[in-house]
Amino acid sequence: MADATITTSPGAPTRPRYGSMSRDRRWALRWSYFFLTLFAIFFLTPPIYMFVTSLKSSAEISAEINPWWVFDPTLSNYIGLLTDNVFLTFFLNSALISVCVVTITMMISVVAAFALARMKFWGSATLATGVFLTYLIPETLLFIPLFKMFAWVNDTFGIQLMNHWWTMIILYPTLTVPFCTWIMIGYFASIPKELDEAALIDGATWFQTLTKIFIPVALPGLIAATIFAFTVSWAQFLYPLAFTTSTKELVLPVGIITTLIKGDVFNWGQIMAGALLGAAPPLIIYAFLMDYYIAGLTAGATKG
Repeated sequence: MADATITTSPGAPTRPRYGSMSRDRRWALRWSYFFLTLFAIFFLTPPIYMFVTSLKSSAEISAEINPWWVFDPTLSNYIGLLTDNVFLTFFLNSALISVCVVTITMMISVVAAFALARMKFWGSATLATGVFLTYLIPETLLFIPLFKMFAWVNDTFGIQLMNHWWTMIILYPTLTVPFCTWIMIGYFASIPKELDEAALIDGATWFQTLTKIFIPVALPGLIAATIFAFTVSWAQFLYPLAFTTSTKELVLPVGIITTLIKGDVFNWGQIMAGALLGAAPPLIIYAFLMDYYIAGLTAGATKG
């Protein structure tokens, strides 16, 4: 059997033969493909099953036949939803809320992150950590004090904040602003300090430094924060479930469940079709902006 290592000269370190390195690399690739295959099967099985079910009629779904095969495919579930004014109202509410929340979130988080990352002041590091810690508080605990606050506003000022779709525009930033600010802090911190120092020496204000230097350079981080804010606001379920009740005020995730489940009757075909249609906008955004999203999330990871 051939030796696995060779010696270049007396006293010099040995190095593995080329064949040994290739063999190790092949095994590493095999294990990588094995675990990637398991990962793909695990995560792609639910959406594939949803798609198969969405192409079935109610009679075929209830029949005791192979659930993974469509014997009589139909688009009636999709057509029924896309021609239903109620479903379109849910979709419009979600779209309006998401656009408004993303705009508000980015306006707040970009300015806050720039101040915490570059405009050093007493307690800035502690405040930055505190901003991120607020994101770790689960929404299942937050909605209770928020509910009490809305009741206090109604009793004190006579302003009814319950059961309005635009109320979500007030609530969702409590989830999106802390994390987006944390993302932008890491990205701004990875930008060389010479840029803002040169701008300040040339007479630029802090606001001009932010808008003309940092925002163009930090575009991947901005895109990552925007995608996160959109995903959270689009897919949020607990807040609209707790704070809205009227059908015309519901958003898509809650509307699908409350209107397509009537008592113990589940319209599985339209439920699956509605879930896939609701997942389409975030999926399209991730498909086109995935590289920017990854770059934004990993920015500053190796910053010393």
